[in-house]
Amino acid sequence: MTERITGKWNDAALPAGERVEALLAEMTLEEKVSQLGSHWEMREDPDTQGEVAPMEDAMSSGKLPFAQEIEHGEGHLTRTYGTIPLEVHEGAKDLRERQAAVIAANRFGIPAIAHEECLTGYTAYKATVYPTSLAWGATFNPELIEEMAAAIGRDMAATGVQQGLSPVLDVVRDARWGRVEETIGEDPYVIGTLATAYVKGLQSAGIIATLKHFAGYAASRAARNHAPVHMGWRELIDLILFPFEMAVREGRVGSVMNSYADIDGEAPAASKWLLTEVLREEWGFEGTVVADYWSVAFLEKMHRVAEDQAEAARLAISAGLDIELPHTGGYRTLAQQVRDGKLEEAVLDRSVRRVLRQKVELGLLDLPEDGGSWEPQIDETVDLDSEANRALARRVAHESLVLLKNDGILPLNPDSTGKVAVVGPSADEPRTMMGCYSFPNHVLAKYPAGTFPHKGIGVPMPSILDALGEHFSQVTYQPGCPIVEYDDAGIEAAAQSAAEADIAVVTVGDLAGMFGAGTSGEGCDVEDLKLPGAQQELVEAVLATGTPTVLVAISGRPYALGEVAGKCAAIVQGFFPGEEGGPALADLLTGAVEPTGRLPIGVPAHPGGQPAGYIAAPLGQNSEGVSNLDPTPLYPFGYGLSYSSVEYSEMFVESAEIAVDGTVNVSVKVTNTGQRPVAEVVQLYFGDRSAQVARPVRQLLSYAKVNLAPGESKEVTFWIHADRFAFTGVDYTRIVESGAIDLWAGPNAGDLPLAGEVTLVGETRQVTGERVLTTPARIS
Repeated sequence: MTERITGKWNDAALPAGERVEALLAEMTLEEKVSQLGSHWEMREDPDTQGEVAPMEDAMSSGKLPFAQEIEHGEGHLTRTYGTIPLEVHEGAKDLRERQAAVIAANRFGIPAIAHEECLTGYTAYKATVYPTSLAWGATFNPELIEEMAAAIGRDMAATGVQQGLSPVLDVVRDARWGRVEETIGEDPYVIGTLATAYVKGLQSAGIIATLKHFAGYAASRAARNHAPVHMGWRELIDLILFPFEMAVREGRVGSVMNSYADIDGEAPAASKWLLTEVLREEWGFEGTVVADYWSVAFLEKMHRVAEDQAEAARLAISAGLDIELPHTGGYRTLAQQVRDGKLEEAVLDRSVRRVLRQKVELGLLDLPEDGGSWEPQIDETVDLDSEANRALARRVAHESLVLLKNDGILPLNPDSTGKVAVVGPSADEPRTMMGCYSFPNHVLAKYPAGTFPHKGIGVPMPSILDALGEHFSQVTYQPGCPIVEYDDAGIEAAAQSAAEADIAVVTVGDLAGMFGAGTSGEGCDVEDLKLPGAQQELVEAVLATGTPTVLVAISGRPYALGEVAGKCAAIVQGFFPGEEGGPALADLLTGAVEPTGRLPIGVPAHPGGQPAGYIAAPLGQNSEGVSNLDPTPLYPFGYGLSYSSVEYSEMFVESAEIAVDGTVNVSVKVTNTGQRPVAEVVQLYFGDRSAQVARPVRQLLSYAKVNLAPGESKEVTFWIHADRFAFTGVDYTRIVESGAIDLWAGPNAGDLPLAGEVTLVGETRQVTGERVLTTPARIS
């Protein structure tokens, strides 16, 4: 055990900056470097199969045993709870022992920051599986997502964790990409507002949130994971970076993670422009930048912009990447590189200072009143899947389900519906309700079937079939076909079952996995947007029977439904709605809750020839014969029905003209003209009528979710600052220029019944420094 040295850095009454500088001045080069790495104790269970990630062994070649790794201290501990299935008391014992070892091994007794994944809830054994990020987008409800994130954060904090590696702010540009499920959708404003809400919620519980993947990852060529990103700088700056800027400025996020994919040849892990000039100097970010796992090693082994790991480490830290994850590799060379004159010590100190400041702010350097060592405060009795969690998970699931079509068949009345044929491979497979970063799909899926309780997934998770069985007395079931592989042998029996029923509920979609082990998830990219396996053929066979059919798509991406939508009586889209997804779906189908979800990404009509999202200049829209390919979606961004009807009226633009730095209020009246309550997502769009560069035809400016009782009217007023019309001009500066701006309001990007305009007047204004990023709405 190393003899402990105390000092000003342990005095909680002193300012954080003073404490950090006092400690930094006493540290050796090795002690400094130790704060910039991590350790991942993989502890692979012999019953599991496969690596955590492809090339894991190659990327981990420099990893040291734990005792050697922590010799001078440690920056992070990687996924103590999230690597193998551990009960809370088992994970707590492990974490306490590791933190005690880290503290004892360094002169200053500095603990490590323990981080975990938390994209669909805390990625730990028996923890609540909430709806995935794409489902958050469908809620259009930042307050609900903030509440969910706060609950996730409280569970993480209760187990001694300090940092969560979420949320994902990638803007979808091609839905074939496997990680679409992890995104919040295709619109940067929706992504920015919901991700910022998540950040605020998680950090309210004392957990550092981590934005990822900075930046451009989701725009990889041909939607292949880790493929190069080839896009113009205006698209990168105006669309891709926007939600990150909002979460930094508005959410005051504590950490950012780099992207794997190179942008026009430049790897983000080595990009001074991204990690320092944009993130810190332009946006004022003060937290830490952490490496996506093995991305420092990638600089040598994949991007080939470094000759060896020493150069990779030097490039990364010089660019502004502070912490190497998941374990220390190239960063271990930094002390010697400083001695050899290859790296300035000031560059090293810059990153160490950021890490130490976070540890001070987290209380990790505070001395207990009894004079002992710091230790993690862990509540071993915490229920990571409490009734309160499950109730919250169901509320999020309710608001995430999107009703795409309804000829009047919904809601179903259990007393008069008759015989219900449930058909489809996802109906009796609860894993289809979860994303790839849920613990059951991320970890438990590697174990033999039946190893864990509740169908091997660790938490109670009623399937769609289970939930429908609670409501309907006459239910039959035929899977029809598997999800992943093509096998149509069961389709005939499934169609026969539907033919003998009064109503068919056909469930289709995805099974999330990792690196090809599923149809959605990291490394599970697809060639086109046809339903996986033989599910398209299954749907067509059921429709051919003539039985009224409710199609339920539970997926991690939108699939092309154009060939079947016209024949369905109703269609519901869910994006991995989590452990309460089955009951939530049954609630919606039976009318126990109202459908309030809206599409965070359009549903295509055809499996190929996909658009890069609805945000596109005129040449990106349907060209009316110039090309034979029409990219118009079947159901556009923002689309969703309710069990009632809503009328839009009386758009009022406060002023016909505003200065290029001015503001204007725009109001819209909405009325529930039906017989049931609704939660209408009122959407305001804008289009720059004429600009110095090609601009999107329309783009979301703001939105508001409005609760309306039958017959009730409300007015929604949007406060718009001219900054919201800024764009990157021909000389690559951000500007607001004079001219007419078209405004539209309505229920979705393809249905905008109200129109107005405002004219910006004055000399072209360059927008620098802080700017207005939000368009607040007031409901009266």
